[in-house]
Amino acid sequence: MDKEKNTSSRERGAYYETQARLQLEKAGYKILEQNYRFRKGEIDLIARDGEYLCFIEVKFRQGGQMGKPEEAVDKRKQKRISKTALYYLMDKGLSLSTPCRFDVICAEPEGWRLIKNAFTFQM
Repeated sequence: MDKEKNTSSRERGAYYETQARLQLEKAGYKILEQNYRFRKGEIDLIARDGEYLCFIEVKFRQGGQMGKPEEAVDKRKQKRISKTALYYLMDKGLSLSTPCRFDVICAEPEGWRLIKNAFTFQM
């Protein structure tokens, strides 16, 4: 039963990540990576938006869940994303002074909502 639930959660997550990617591409983002992983960290999408290298977390809420989707990106999650972003810069040979931004894109019943600069680098 748990395995079925986890599989459907993964499938749902993959669906929303793909839809988020399409929304971001429509908004002019150039997607570089999807589901970039390093050790225990993962970044849903990495993209260019003008001069910025954007590390993007995709969040969604199902019916009955309380709160805003971005509230799920707590300090612990921010630290994990930040560490993975730092590794990405090193892995790709990019300067630590590369202009970066952490965005969150939320799927809600009303539609998509993009939060640019949702949080700052956390260590």
